[in-house]
Amino acid sequence: MTKQNAVTRGTYDEVMLPIYAPADFIPVRGQGSRVWDQNGTEYVDFAGGIAVLALGHCHPALIAALKAQSESLWHVSNIFTNEPALILAQKLIKHTFAERVFFANSGAEANEAAFKLARHYALTRHHPYKTKIIAFHHGFHGRTLFTVSVGGQPKYADGFGPKPADIIHVPFNDLDAVKAVMDDHTCAVVLEPVQGEGGITAATPAFMQGLRELCDKHQALLVFDEVQSGMGRSGKLFAYMDYGIEPDILTTAKALGGGFPISAMLTKQDIAQVMVPGTHGTTYGGNPLACAVGNAAFDLINDPALLAGVNERHQWFADALQSLNSTFGAFAEIRGKGLLIGAELAGIYRDQSKTLLGLAAKNGLMLLNAGTNVLRFTPSLIIEKADVDEGMKRLAKTLSDFREMQ
Repeated sequence: MTKQNAVTRGTYDEVMLPIYAPADFIPVRGQGSRVWDQNGTEYVDFAGGIAVLALGHCHPALIAALKAQSESLWHVSNIFTNEPALILAQKLIKHTFAERVFFANSGAEANEAAFKLARHYALTRHHPYKTKIIAFHHGFHGRTLFTVSVGGQPKYADGFGPKPADIIHVPFNDLDAVKAVMDDHTCAVVLEPVQGEGGITAATPAFMQGLRELCDKHQALLVFDEVQSGMGRSGKLFAYMDYGIEPDILTTAKALGGGFPISAMLTKQDIAQVMVPGTHGTTYGGNPLACAVGNAAFDLINDPALLAGVNERHQWFADALQSLNSTFGAFAEIRGKGLLIGAELAGIYRDQSKTLLGLAAKNGLMLLNAGTNVLRFTPSLIIEKADVDEGMKRLAKTLSDFREMQ
């Protein structure tokens, strides 16, 4: 590429698999919660790379960690181990319920490993018919064939031939629905403590505690997908810490690397020991580059002051959205935990999330949706007040522009 504008948004349509519909502009630089495109246009980032950029763009500590590691050891494969991976595993174990860690590269891979572990554990420790996985409508767990089948959104799973069997979906936050299908053939119950793609809906305390009791009763594993809700996003290091219970398996990704691809599956020793060399694997998982960045990100996020700041920033967003709502009547509900916030659309804005995202981009605001009827806010966990205020001004302009189009 000889110059910055040698490629354009049109290039995407010429060379990429058409599975996304990216915005009309191409970001080329980011700093904190601001982004600039090829033309130098500035944007406020309320998307955070879909909850990945927990420390914003180009945080100096992450840059320093990546630079230092890049000059020593990039990759050794899992025929060998490496220091950054072992250090990061120690930190995850020290600060969670876990006793064993498996590293991969994406949330889907971590979930794939979690579901395979749950099945293998049940088949090894119990009987060959203990294979049922209970999951939830509107859940999302990744795009591999197994994870997309466990996810409770048929639009993502249909059209690819036979799906993995013995997966049952029931309504979220409905304990009676779980009781109706749970039995001694159940190997696992899988859920996001805060559903992300499904509309930013948090599990209730009674629901979570009831699931723990049911899993204990039926000797099933409780699996928490904290790919999006984990690593400080909820205001706790992991969202499960708000519920007074522990899972048997937990997955995390996204913010774990602050933008560098890395994921992890956490579990207890008794469960982990059913796996032996060759049972599962990955080429890049736990590579030194990713784990070096993960260590730097973990140290910054796992800080009481930062986590308290997440809850403070939640209030900034909630107050600003309520203020906008008093003017535009745009939101039926504002919900979520920490800086995983959903604004359910109402009135003339109902089911218009994609249109609003396009208008927001034209107004210099990077925004997400969660389905057709929810605006999703997953900014940096350390976003500054000035960025929130400016982003909300641009959202107000977006809502006003849409109203004038009607």
